[in-house]
Amino acid sequence: MGPVRSDLDSTFLDALAERVVLADGAMGTMLQAADLVLDDFAGLEGCNEILNDTRPDVVRHIHRAYLEAGADAVETNTFGANLPNLADYGIADRIRELAEKGARIAREVADETADPGRPRFVLGSVGPGTKLPTLGHESFVRLRDAYAECGRGLAGVRHGVDEVSDGDHEDAREDRTHRRSGQGEPPMHRPEEGVQRPGDDQVKEGDGEERHDAADREAQ
Repeated sequence: MGPVRSDLDSTFLDALAERVVLADGAMGTMLQAADLVLDDFAGLEGCNEILNDTRPDVVRHIHRAYLEAGADAVETNTFGANLPNLADYGIADRIRELAEKGARIAREVADETADPGRPRFVLGSVGPGTKLPTLGHESFVRLRDAYAECGRGLAGVRHGVDEVSDGDHEDAREDRTHRRSGQGEPPMHRPEEGVQRPGDDQVKEGDGEERHDAADREAQ
């Protein structure tokens, strides 16, 4: 996944070309240090993404702390806004909502701390899930569509995010669910043609993957 903000693409890319752009640190570690209680998570212990709804003040404070410490960019609190993670909590229908709220919080803080000489950027965090399509834990199609929902949420805020930060994957087909989630769904971005990534030798483009897609649809 690539840029999701067309109006500021040049600003972000220019910054990358001119200097090292410093991103923030771990969101989860900071949330653990916030001494939150079960009620803060609406009874969904460990579901960090729900805090975008229940405790946006805590998420906002963490973003601000990183920016005030010198970060140029902050990642949205949406690493687990995907089907496997939120389905475990029974809230898979809130993927888009929680992604949008996470993007909104980060965007507002970044804009508040920016100045003409130093813009601040927002990276839309999209992490891997806990279900591997290659092992049949979940269908390729359902995972792909859920990641597309997360992308729509990240892009649904005015000005959106500057870039999508794609998490690491241990499953080549899971990586494909991320990359294909944007096909035909603006503003998500497909990888450039001819760029080979780890795992591409295991999952070929074309008919083979299309057969996987068809089999997944039939299994639904």
